[in-house]
Amino acid sequence: MLTLHLPPAPTPIKTQQQEILLVTNADLRESANLACWPVQQAFEEKLQAALERNGYRMLRAHPVDTERGHGFISSQRQGSDLFAQIDPDAPLIVLLTAWQYSHHIAPSLTRHRGPVLLLANFDGTWPGLVGMLCMAGSLTSLGKHYSRLWSANFDDELFEQGLKTWLRNGAVSHPTGYLHAIAPTHRVMASEAGQKGRQVGEYILRHKAIIGLFDTFCMGMINGVFPQQAMVNIGMPIESLSQSALLVEMNKVPQELREACLTWYETRGMQFKFGDDGTKELTRSQVLEQCAMMIAMGRFVKRFGLAAVGVQYQQGLKDSCAASDFAEGAIGNAERFPIPDENGEIIWPGKAIPCINEVDMGTAIPQAMLWRLLDALGQPAETTLHDIRWGSEYQGTFYWDLEISGAVPFAHLKGGIAGATGYRQPAMFFPYGGSTLTGQGKAGRFIWARAHYEGIEVVMHIGTGHAVELPEAEFERRRRATNYEWPLLNAVLDGVSRDDLMAGHQSNHLTVAYVEEAVLPEVFSAFVAQALTQGIHVQVAGDAFTLL
Repeated sequence: MLTLHLPPAPTPIKTQQQEILLVTNADLRESANLACWPVQQAFEEKLQAALERNGYRMLRAHPVDTERGHGFISSQRQGSDLFAQIDPDAPLIVLLTAWQYSHHIAPSLTRHRGPVLLLANFDGTWPGLVGMLCMAGSLTSLGKHYSRLWSANFDDELFEQGLKTWLRNGAVSHPTGYLHAIAPTHRVMASEAGQKGRQVGEYILRHKAIIGLFDTFCMGMINGVFPQQAMVNIGMPIESLSQSALLVEMNKVPQELREACLTWYETRGMQFKFGDDGTKELTRSQVLEQCAMMIAMGRFVKRFGLAAVGVQYQQGLKDSCAASDFAEGAIGNAERFPIPDENGEIIWPGKAIPCINEVDMGTAIPQAMLWRLLDALGQPAETTLHDIRWGSEYQGTFYWDLEISGAVPFAHLKGGIAGATGYRQPAMFFPYGGSTLTGQGKAGRFIWARAHYEGIEVVMHIGTGHAVELPEAEFERRRRATNYEWPLLNAVLDGVSRDDLMAGHQSNHLTVAYVEEAVLPEVFSAFVAQALTQGIHVQVAGDAFTLL
């Protein structure tokens, strides 16, 4: 007879009546966790006080690690070991005050039977709201029921009533009536614009829009890694590439070509904030390495016949070379240094190459789709993703601060290439540095979208918005409240309030493509029809519904 030997079961963590377990998750990088820990401590005190006001006590499920200097979960192993001890029926609050890697705890949360509340601080400097949206989208894609809540100081009416409801009922929900499901038989399909979109969708289904990604699963974003069948079903399969192959290709780029690339951008007015100490400052050699990366990325696009390309970044490459940001923003712009292949032929001359930042398949889908549609319509086709980073009111209007962590296409910036500045990526995240591509997002109308998956079905939220160039003092305030080195777009999402988006969005990201006001209704209708044609479940957000 075989004898079973397993490690001894850990001591279970039980809750008493009127007791709520607290779990908190954060980064893989200890430098980031140490920087964010004081804010987490402050919000734990705020939460404890709020629970006590309602007759409850907070019990921390995992102790503060004094040796490491913080009390965050910072690995999947740590999260899994913790949940092996937790009573699966205990009420649980996941307090998020920083960026967090969802995969640390999402697999365990999916098996937790008790009520789960994702609670975030709403702040620009300490992006708990960004982490919460990522965790929410991840749990949705994993089929897990949960509740969500957000607040700047844990003292406003939305927070107080939401917490009371969750404590009483084990769940709290928020209105999501801003989302309108569009049936495949909707009248938009028969419109002239819809017919154009349908043709583009059929083209992608027939010819395929292959998405080339240098590694996947960036920064714990389960919601950014779609099932392969989901991607195949909509005509957008993945070409899985390795970042090690990218490094090899970069090394083949000669020095004179790197120099020509950097000079090309300097001649057109981009300002790089160069210094001498590469450990803390941006250096010319860092940007030259980024130029080699852009050229290498372009060569992979041609070699594999890709419709878009993306670099996983952060982990792996950050310890091998300069950050990918400048390369990503530059390759995604139609006005671009002419990238030669190995035989000297220019790759995609005069056309943006969609760049999938952070290899997020949920933004790859609308980015590649919008590029194909806009290009076919003879419109500018630059796209990017942005973090839903923060937002606040200015003169009575709520403006989102949309901010990608490093670079956008020059065409999305006020002043284009001449309006761009390159700062060194923070050493806390990027030991080998590298330039960002930053500036103020230009004023204009845009379409926004983001896909998520439920099972193997692809669902896409689509809306419209307008970007605003705020006065310099207000723009500077917002830059300093977020990440100064990164590009910032201030925007209003048409008919979608702050709390609408926080209640219903399934990602920390959204895709943006500028569209001229005069053709926005036609392009929007065509895009919806294109998505329906590709078998995507479409939900139109806010006032954009009136365009159909």
